[in-house]
Amino acid sequence: MSIAFLLTTLVIVATPGTGAVYSIAAGLSRGSRAGIIAAFGCTLGVIPHMIAAITGLAAILNASAVAFETIKWLGIAYLLFLAWQTLRDRSLIQAEEDAAPLSSWRVIRTAILINVLNPKLTIFFFAFLPQFVPAGDPSGTWQMVGLSLVFMAFTFLVFALYGVFAATMRARVLGRPKVMTWLRRSFAATYVLLAGRLALESR
Repeated sequence: MSIAFLLTTLVIVATPGTGAVYSIAAGLSRGSRAGIIAAFGCTLGVIPHMIAAITGLAAILNASAVAFETIKWLGIAYLLFLAWQTLRDRSLIQAEEDAAPLSSWRVIRTAILINVLNPKLTIFFFAFLPQFVPAGDPSGTWQMVGLSLVFMAFTFLVFALYGVFAATMRARVLGRPKVMTWLRRSFAATYVLLAGRLALESR
C-alpha cells in the first residue's frame, strides 16, 4: 500500500463534507457516543459505493445521465430535509443525554443515507481506486477491497474524532439558548450549501 494512497485518502476524508458535518452535529447535540455512532453510520454508507466500484456499477452510473441525476436529486432533497429537520430539532438545546436505542438507530440510518445518496462518491471510488491497482493484476479485485477497507477505516477514525471533539465543546455551549440557536441555524445552512454544491455537480 503506497504512501500516496494513504495521504490522498486522509486529505479526502478530512475535508469537511456532509458526513463530517453530521458527525459534528451528532457529537454536539448528544455527546461523544452519538458522534461515534454517526461516524460509524457514515462509514457503513461507503459500502454500497465500494461494491458499485468493484462490480462495475459505477461505470453504468457514470454513463447514464438519468441514473446519475436521479440519485443526485434524491441526495439534494435529503440534505434539504436535514436542514429543515435541524431547524425544528429542539434536542440541540437540551442538556440531557439521549442514549435510547431508537435514537442510536436514527443516527445510523441518517448517516448511512447521507453517504448512500451521493453519486459522486461512487464515481470517486470508480476513478480513485483503480489508480492504485496494477492493470491486469489477477488479484486486483481483492486489492480494491483492501484499499476500500482502508478508506472506510480512515472515514470512521476522522469522523469519530470530529464527533468527539464536538462533544468536548458541548458543555461550553449547552444552556446558552442563543448560542445553540445560532449553531442549529448554522448546521441547517451548511446542509443547504452542501445541497447547492451537489446540485452543481456533473458527471
